[in-house]
Amino acid sequence: MSQQPPVDEYDESSPPAVAGGKPMGFLGHLEELRGTLIKCAVVFALFVTLIAYQMKDAAVLLNWPLEQIQAEYPAMKTDLVTNTPMGVFTVIINICLMGGVILSLPLWLFFLGQFVAPALTKKELRVIVPTGLAAFLLFLAGAAFGYFLLTPSTIRVAFELNELLGYTIMWTADKYYSLLMWMTLGMGAAFEFPLLVVLAVYMGLIEVKTLRTYRRHAIIVMFVIAAIVTPTPDPLNQCLFALPLIVLYELSIWVSAFIGRRVGKE
Repeated sequence: MSQQPPVDEYDESSPPAVAGGKPMGFLGHLEELRGTLIKCAVVFALFVTLIAYQMKDAAVLLNWPLEQIQAEYPAMKTDLVTNTPMGVFTVIINICLMGGVILSLPLWLFFLGQFVAPALTKKELRVIVPTGLAAFLLFLAGAAFGYFLLTPSTIRVAFELNELLGYTIMWTADKYYSLLMWMTLGMGAAFEFPLLVVLAVYMGLIEVKTLRTYRRHAIIVMFVIAAIVTPTPDPLNQCLFALPLIVLYELSIWVSAFIGRRVGKE
């Protein structure tokens, strides 16, 4: 009985990591990673420079959540102030960091995709573009949620409590922009949670059945995280933080089950 030569099952589905058509070693991968990080840093620096050039317009845009609540409480003086010589520099850094991250994210995802693509199988390559697009859209959705809803609600609660206790509001600009950056970038990162769950199911690290079994535990964990992360102790903001995560968790279960059925048919 003749023996057939062994067939490499990865010939078509798992191309080797190459650069210029040649296999890459460990140092080659490090060089590629270095190039990717440099491109990410250059893009970030360019956007930060652009925002610094348009600093006044950027500050006006970022003041929108505060101004919306100010209009509801005209009797309360709420002009932002700086109380240290370096306070204004902290404001500028926060504005540049916030805008630089949001504007650079699409290109960061593109560069990251370029870096990891040679090491992926054809099956994995089919999901890299949808994954990158989903990551960007989820981040934008989370940042928008933090900017348009969570930050104004936090400021409204703070206004009401200060009015109740008869305090005069004198907020420093650096504290306000730090709060805004935490709300927008933090919620943008939090909204990536369902994508991580879907990828874990797709890679076989966890099963949909497990997600369903521990649903109640996950909800409790989300409320605990909300209580720790939200800057105010009121239940409203904690619910505003936790409820979107719960909805996204349920959505990730549904998407994971759908992908699991599709993969099973292939």
